Amino acid sequence: MDHAAFGWLTPLLSYVMACIGAALGLRCTVRALSATGRSRRNWLLTAASAIGTGIWTMHFVAMLGFATTGTEIRYDVPLTILSLLVAMIVVGAGVFAVGYSRDRARALVLGGLTTGLGVASMHYLGMAALRLHGTVHYDPLMVGLSVLIAVVAATAALWAGLNIKSPVAVTVASLVMGAAVSSMHYTGMFAVSVHVTPSGASLPGATAMQFIFPLAVGLGSYLFLTSAFVALSPTAGEREASASAQRPVESAAH
Repeated sequence: MDHAAFGWLTPLLSYVMACIGAALGLRCTVRALSATGRSRRNWLLTAASAIGTGIWTMHFVAMLGFATTGTEIRYDVPLTILSLLVAMIVVGAGVFAVGYSRDRARALVLGGLTTGLGVASMHYLGMAALRLHGTVHYDPLMVGLSVLIAVVAATAALWAGLNIKSPVAVTVASLVMGAAVSSMHYTGMFAVSVHVTPSGASLPGATAMQFIFPLAVGLGSYLFLTSAFVALSPTAGEREASASAQRPVESAAH
């Protein structure tokens, strides 16, 4: 098996996507905690979609570099899309738990556990979507380690969302989170062994370039555009400062 058929391109690009998703999710969570009502809900939804999309894109960009000698690899389309939905829904549950709970410590533990298990579920659902000539086996110890890394990474991400406010700190946290998510992915991949059964039969599903690559590009574009929107939108503090600056002007006009 080869986990980097294109050299360092796919591991590096997948890490970048994980970092962007984490950074955007953390910034949205920070915005949510300083907002109320519908605005808080919308920021949390954006955070969940960003983190879920970033993790999913990281996984499948990395999978573009996965190859096994003696067999082609295809992907079951419905299962692959299901893995994306699972990532966003379960990450959303964890983010909302932290965003609305009054007991932050309890929410952090439950949210981290839920989100981490969701990330692991996304990974192994994505692996279940693999179609190849042969059978896939897993090392239980490495699988368990990958799940543990996912839970720890998710808990750390939610903790960062609650406690880290400055853009510089968010950037550092997102780099660490990107490394943690990438570690979880490759730990899970090292748990895999493939017993190839050569066959001339055609495999069901879509190739990575037919399906995974276009979808990853689309989701990556979503992350970049949403990042630009979040970066350009004023924070609650900036809006208050702007409103305060306008009040003396309005008073003078009257």
